[in-house]
Amino acid sequence: MSGRIVPTRGLKIGMYVPFSERQMQGETPHWVDILAMARRAEAVGFDSLWVPDHLIQYYEGVAPRGGWECWSLVSALAASTSRVELGTIVTATSFRNPALLAKIVDTVEEISGGRVILGLGTGYHEPEYRAFGYPYDHPFSRFAEALTIIHGLLRHGRVDFVGQYYEARECELRPRGGPRPAGPPILIGSSGPKMLDLLARYADLWNVWLVHGVSRPASIPPLRARVDAACRAVGRDPATVGRTATVLVDYVGTDDLALRLMRPASTPEAIVGDAPAVAAALRAFADEGIAHLQVFLQPNSLAGIERFAPVLEAVKRQHGG
Repeated sequence: MSGRIVPTRGLKIGMYVPFSERQMQGETPHWVDILAMARRAEAVGFDSLWVPDHLIQYYEGVAPRGGWECWSLVSALAASTSRVELGTIVTATSFRNPALLAKIVDTVEEISGGRVILGLGTGYHEPEYRAFGYPYDHPFSRFAEALTIIHGLLRHGRVDFVGQYYEARECELRPRGGPRPAGPPILIGSSGPKMLDLLARYADLWNVWLVHGVSRPASIPPLRARVDAACRAVGRDPATVGRTATVLVDYVGTDDLALRLMRPASTPEAIVGDAPAVAAALRAFADEGIAHLQVFLQPNSLAGIERFAPVLEAVKRQHGG
């Protein structure tokens, strides 16, 4: 596919960016590879690019897997692309001082011209915390304090906060990025009650990660109901929270070794089929209220993007665009 198509309308479709060892058809993606994939993804009509946030991962029975630093990549992509949104899936708030993280995000928001989506989470992989010297205790409490600081700085430009784990005294973001005075949208990915409460109070977008489970629209309704209930509990209209989902698309049945090594114990059920079938499956997520999909391609490479381009065309065609 050599042409340029109009981005999908109604349902946004983004691409998970390979960032770690053995994640690009068994090879390690270097910056030249990531840049080529990002530019090709933008050209064929993807609406967004999504970068994970891991430092190193250790799982029993497989070799360690290290990755490039998340916000360094997002910053470079912001300067190297012109249209696609740039999201993190998701930033571990415990890897960076939260006030500094807000400063980083606001800077990249400026570089990108207002294309950042700030995905936030607690982090979960204890071995990388131990390896890099970060505390792993009380992840929810730490996250709640970090979110308070980050939200205050990005939305209002200042915060004065003292908590048990973090503080930011009379802290200001100066200068502010120009594209969006209130900063980028905040995304939280979770289905637990405490995290959903924070989502309902602070976030703009919700995400569910289905890559290691069942990438099917039928997975959405019970999770959507939890988000709706959390919003109502704090007096928020559930319709004001955008819904996103990350799915595995194994367009040609590759059985990619790199994917299986990500989580050796997982048994993912991917979306499989020809272009019309995959496009129909993706559109079915929109029927369940999902407005933005992040696809984990198989293979996760330039070849995978070319194979997926007809799916983007089919989604656009089905949506009358």
